Amino acid sequence: MHDIITVAENGMKLTFSFHDINTYHGGGFPGGVTHALKAMQAGFALFDQPVERREIVINTAFSGPGGRDAMEMVTRALTDNRLTIDKSLGGKNVIDEFPGPYVWHFTYRGKTVEAVIKPGHVREEFVRLGAKADKTPKEAEQLEDLKAEMANRLLPLSANEIYTTRFL
Repeated sequence: MHDIITVAENGMKLTFSFHDINTYHGGGFPGGVTHALKAMQAGFALFDQPVERREIVINTAFSGPGGRDAMEMVTRALTDNRLTIDKSLGGKNVIDEFPGPYVWHFTYRGKTVEAVIKPGHVREEFVRLGAKADKTPKEAEQLEDLKAEMANRLLPLSANEIYTTRFL
């Protein structure tokens, strides 16, 4: 299934679904939850499975609350101080300075994997409207629709259809 991720805690397997993570997050940024889930799926797949969640160190340019909550629920990296937001890893946004914030470095047992979004998965309308100050009520509603649309469009895809990965 494309909407789950399995990690371990002291050898015990823990499986989280998109629904679990989005509920923990509160639902406000389902696209961010989806991106973090897909980036973790793509990146973690290059390590021995399942990864021990409390051994993963994350450095990413992605600072959105949906992504942050997804990383926290799956890895506890925020609680354990193993999550760093580093905007210098990406560009201003995925449209004007590809890949924008959609860059993730996962370090596990001395190895680091980079996951970078492939072109075309984040729509320009979403980026432009999300960055707009003083949105009208109609624009705010449209942005909410675009967040849900992104999650619904990307969730059925495999992580490798959305993110490229490589060891650094």
